[in-house]
Amino acid sequence: MTTDTLRDQPLMPHLLIDGLNRYNDEPCLFLGDKVASYRDVRESTSQMVQALQSKGLGVGSKIAVISANRPEVLSNIAAMQINGCIGTPLHPLGSLDDHAYVLEAAEIDTLVYDASVFEELAAALKQKVPALKNLLAFGPTELGDDYLALAATFEPKPLVAPDISPDDIASVNFTGGTTGKPKGVMSTYSVTSYMTQIQLAEWEFPEDLRMLIATPLSHAAAAFFIPVLQKGGAFYVMQGFSPDEFFDMVEKHKITCTMLVPVMMYFLLDAPRSGTADMSSMETIFYGASPMSPTRLIEGIEKWGQIFYQFFGQSECPMVIANMTRKEHDVSKPQRLSSCGRPSPWIHMSLRDPDGNEVPAGEPGEICIRGPLIMKGYKDMPEQTAEAFAGGWLHTGDVGKLDDEGFLYIVDRTKDMIVTGGFNVFPREVEDVMATHEAVGQVVVIGVPDEQWGEAVKAVVVLKPDFEASDGLVAAMQALVKKAKGSVQSPKSIDFVAGIPLTPVGKPDKKAVRAQYWEGSDRGVG
Repeated sequence: MTTDTLRDQPLMPHLLIDGLNRYNDEPCLFLGDKVASYRDVRESTSQMVQALQSKGLGVGSKIAVISANRPEVLSNIAAMQINGCIGTPLHPLGSLDDHAYVLEAAEIDTLVYDASVFEELAAALKQKVPALKNLLAFGPTELGDDYLALAATFEPKPLVAPDISPDDIASVNFTGGTTGKPKGVMSTYSVTSYMTQIQLAEWEFPEDLRMLIATPLSHAAAAFFIPVLQKGGAFYVMQGFSPDEFFDMVEKHKITCTMLVPVMMYFLLDAPRSGTADMSSMETIFYGASPMSPTRLIEGIEKWGQIFYQFFGQSECPMVIANMTRKEHDVSKPQRLSSCGRPSPWIHMSLRDPDGNEVPAGEPGEICIRGPLIMKGYKDMPEQTAEAFAGGWLHTGDVGKLDDEGFLYIVDRTKDMIVTGGFNVFPREVEDVMATHEAVGQVVVIGVPDEQWGEAVKAVVVLKPDFEASDGLVAAMQALVKKAKGSVQSPKSIDFVAGIPLTPVGKPDKKAVRAQYWEGSDRGVG
């Protein structure tokens, strides 16, 4: 704790305790046929707090979590925060080697896992990572302790915030990264607290808040925990995502709010029920994590109304760099739908050139940020941290430009830019044009090795149902881009695939897509 506590801000543990204490018998969490009230979640959180403490875990303890969506995940997130533990989520679809790397890099000594799904993985990690000393399972386990049974041995007590300071580390989240090993982003308690304040000030939450969680609770969904609690809302949790189950839950529970990544939206829009399901209760669909095709966004607005709200951020500066409100999703201004909204007034943002100078108005530049929202740094990576903070700004790696109304457009990732025959091609611009073709469900554009040009532009496309690959379709798509952007941007080749790999937060994994084309090449691209 800092010596001068007079001006200390409320941090996530304080906000969690306050939110859980505000209500008693009102519903807080629906999962399957189970309904947990605010009192239930508060009491189970207290029991988990005590269970962790009985294992010697408290301020600064490093805990990783891997689980399917189940109610205990939220109580455990709260318990870890209220104990002052440093949390690291593991993605349910990650590989054994990836998980082992994260556990070692984050110096994890405790693994919390869903025994019904990840018992074998936990056993493999225990063998592979000798530093793992505590294994706590949601349910019966052969390996470690049954966390839930242990928690049940304690009587619920009032929740008490830990002795922490704003600059202490609350979580270490690993970025997929476009090059090299994933980097551990160290976020402080003040970062998550400030992010939440901006969410509560800016984001358009429905008054009657029934929030459907369709993404992993351990990742982006957890960022909605405090706003929903503070507003007395309830979570409705999907155990796995499918369009039919999504529409069923919206209709059954009169869902008013959800958060989706763009690829989920595409699945919903292409589903047979997209035009017949009753979505009339839905007031806000938050979306982010990767750019949304403007063409598909117009489809969504025409089907379900002006209910979309976009957020933009990254692990190093989470979720609230820019926001685009429901009203700003205006189909009469279709060009704006490729924007990510206006920069938040609660941070400093500047577009800068490679030498660190601010670019002229209307020109593209790297999005650079200053303010309380920025990470402490990358864990044990001083050189990468120094590079990210060069010139006293956080360099996001995203190239953006501002229009004359102050809307921010992400041109592309700096590392995704394709250099072909000396010309720069930004994949995002090509993807937006290709997405206007009636056959395109999803598209990723990458650079691939080319002896003559260095790199050639390639599109990897998932077709919508009822369309089949053909030479004619390839030619039509190439002509579409050539007409809109010129011959340099037009893909030299197009591959049709059944699906595009995703990163843990639901972005198209361009690194994985690229890898298959650059394998065996003398040089790779980031």
